[in-house]
Amino acid sequence: MSRRLDDRSTRHDRFHQKAKKEGYLARAVYKLQEIDEKHRIFDGGHRVLDLGCSPGSWLQYAQETIGERAVLVGLDRGPLQKPPRGARIEVGDVMTIDVKQLLGELPAFDIVLSDMAPDTSGIRNLDQARSEALFERALEIAELTLAPGGNFVGKLFQGPDFKRLTEAVRAKFAAAKTMKPASSRQISIEQYVIGKGFRGARKDRTP
Repeated sequence: MSRRLDDRSTRHDRFHQKAKKEGYLARAVYKLQEIDEKHRIFDGGHRVLDLGCSPGSWLQYAQETIGERAVLVGLDRGPLQKPPRGARIEVGDVMTIDVKQLLGELPAFDIVLSDMAPDTSGIRNLDQARSEALFERALEIAELTLAPGGNFVGKLFQGPDFKRLTEAVRAKFAAAKTMKPASSRQISIEQYVIGKGFRGARKDRTP
């Protein structure tokens, strides 16, 4: 699967220090916070799937934002060292995981999140292609598991297929937006694609 990227040279930047002070597992939490404050991702939803969830800061934010009703499921390549209380963590490869395993006894999710990024090679075109593949898989899982009206957030490196993939989100959701949070590194080519109001399962859906 993928992992979240925090440049080693910025691990002690102000967002890292802020996360440490506030008890969050990673600075990436502030990206989700910015997205949620602008787009209200968690309004009305309590069943959350976080793809590429390590080390768990997005699940932490979801838990705090939703409260006691939160039902949290995370997926990553390995177990989390400090999983948020009550979260169910599945270990596996996002490309091959059976969505039935992710759902468990749930009929659907209300929110699907993906902060997945490839293990970068330093070759821009290759890294973009890998990011696009991860994003496309995250969107596929969202389409297979989201309840009608649900929301989606996915990280995507800007590359040749950026427009095609954002249009794919627009086709599946009532509203689609892109944004780069202030807490993203300036040199980063990452964007977050937000889909709100899932239009409903595709006809061949077989979770």
